[in-house]
Amino acid sequence: MRELPQISEAEYKVMKVIWKHEPISTPEVVELVSKEADWKPNTIQTMLARLVKKKVLKAHKEGRAYIYSSLVEEFEYIEGRSRTFLENFFGGALSSMVLNFIENDKLSKEEIAELQRILDESKEGDK
Repeated sequence: MRELPQISEAEYKVMKVIWKHEPISTPEVVELVSKEADWKPNTIQTMLARLVKKKVLKAHKEGRAYIYSSLVEEFEYIEGRSRTFLENFFGGALSSMVLNFIENDKLSKEEIAELQRILDESKEGDK
């Protein structure tokens, strides 16, 4: 897996809009992000510029607006962040994380049943 750039939580909010609607223009990003966060257009434009600089986004000019497309796929970013979280907090062991949630009553019986269903389906797929 390639090394992914670090992006802030605010930049991630912008990226979620872009992943959902790409290719997307600056005014469209501003409009959609403004519905989710009380940010000024200049703040959103600054985040777009940072994301381009970090090579998470590419931009090209069409008329008077920039059009943005992602250079990092959403699933790739989420997978990378998940792996980093797992490494940082649980030494990379998924079983330790799940056990932590179960032992601290963080998972309901329904969630445990759902995990069991997923594991059972995974086993069946391996056959």
